[in-house]
Formats: sequence, C-alpha cells, structure tokens
Amino acid sequence: MPNLQTYTALIIDDEAPARLRLRRLLAEHAATIQIIDEANDGNEALHKIEALKPDIVFLDIQMPGLDGFEVLSKITHIPIVIFITAFDQYALKAFESNSVDYLLKPIESERLKQAIHKMERLNGGTNKENIQRIIDIANQLKPRREITSLPVKTGDIIHLVRTTEIAYLEAKDKYVTIHTIEGKEFLTDVSLKVMEEKLPDNFLRVHRALIVNKTIISEIRKYFQGRFVFLLNDKARTKIVSGSGYCDSIKNTLEQL
Repeated sequence: MPNLQTYTALIIDDEAPARLRLRRLLAEHAATIQIIDEANDGNEALHKIEALKPDIVFLDIQMPGLDGFEVLSKITHIPIVIFITAFDQYALKAFESNSVDYLLKPIESERLKQAIHKMERLNGGTNKENIQRIIDIANQLKPRREITSLPVKTGDIIHLVRTTEIAYLEAKDKYVTIHTIEGKEFLTDVSLKVMEEKLPDNFLRVHRALIVNKTIISEIRKYFQGRFVFLLNDKARTKIVSGSGYCDSIKNTLEQL
C-alpha cells in the first residue's frame, strides 16, 4: 500500500447511530482520514470494499448476513483493518498485530486517536496472510453453537434429523447422504465442509468424503499406510476406512479418548 498522507476510509456497521458517532469522531482527523462511504451490512461491505478500494476500513464484527470475519475472508482488495466490536471476547491480542487494531463500543476519542497513530506508524502493511491468521484465531475463540438436529428437505417436507441419531455422513458427487443408526438415509445438497462446521465435537472427519459419529464407534483397527478401519455400532454394522490425509487428526483424537 502506498505511503499516503491521507487515507480513504469506509465505515462498516449495521447500527446507524454507531456509524454516525464514528463519523463525528473521525471529523477530528480530517487531515488524515477521508471517509468515502458507509456500509450497513456484510454484503454491502463486500461490494463497496471491492468497488471503492479504501485504504482503511472500520469494520464491525457482529453484523447480519456476513459478519466482519466473513467479509474479510471473501475480499480480494486488502485494506488496513480496524475492527469495531461491542464484545470483549473479540478484543484479541491478535488484533494488535502489525497491521490491524480494534475499537470497543462505544468508541472513545482517545482510543480512536491511538489506533490512527498506530496506523500511521506502521504505514499500512496489511496482507492476505495476516488477515487469514486473524480470522483463524478468531474462529477458534468464537463460542461454538451446538446444534441438536439437521434440517433435511424431501419434497415439501422438512425432516429434522437429530445428531444423536446420525451414524455417519457421506459425500458423493454434489450431495451428502446422512446415514442414521437405524439405517435410514437422507440426501442433502449442503456440503460436507459446512456440515463439519455445524456438527458438535463428537463428529470426526476421517476422509474427504466421510464424517463419523465418534460415540458409535465400536472398534478401531490399524490399516495400510497408516490408515484406520472404523467399525460402527449401527444397524448395518458399517465398516469405514479413513483417508490417508486424515491420519494425524485421527491419532490426535484417539489420544484424547
């Protein structure tokens, strides 16, 4: 990023009063910060960051639709980032790395001044790798929402498949089949990656196409090339062979059992 005396800025926050407060505070720094626009949700933020290419974004984390981290994971133009949050759990030390900072709501004038001075000292320097590291750390520290069932649509009917009834999930072509302990099958077009993110911790990815419910594993046997065979305690007595790329994660899980 070029060394600019004046930085163009985009304010991103779903609360109009918060945007107005920040705009008023930034007026004291008009010689350094030129506000070029605002966005009130993640989707609008994504569009405006790519279209306007601001030098800096003041980015709210909690927003409807795409949150702040999801916005950053999708952009190709990488600005300087100053996060805005009302929740202390997101005030991570990671945000104080070389090219990002954070402001807690309600934003105070002195704290904003510190963030701007830091930005000027560092002269930008944000990169995609640094942003991705922030996203990864933040996602690990986010409280995980434990789901108890998966909605699966069949025609006009939506089935709620309880996670305790699931034996394993299998990806094939563009679809994922949910196999229950009792031998029922439900087809969904939700990707296995999305399923993995939603499912509770008792589910384990053992293959690029397979996720297993750890609570119904009856036996684990060693297999060729460091792989494993899982015998499930479901109605079909299913046998699953792990993928070679999942050996380390499986071993780590076994050590915790």
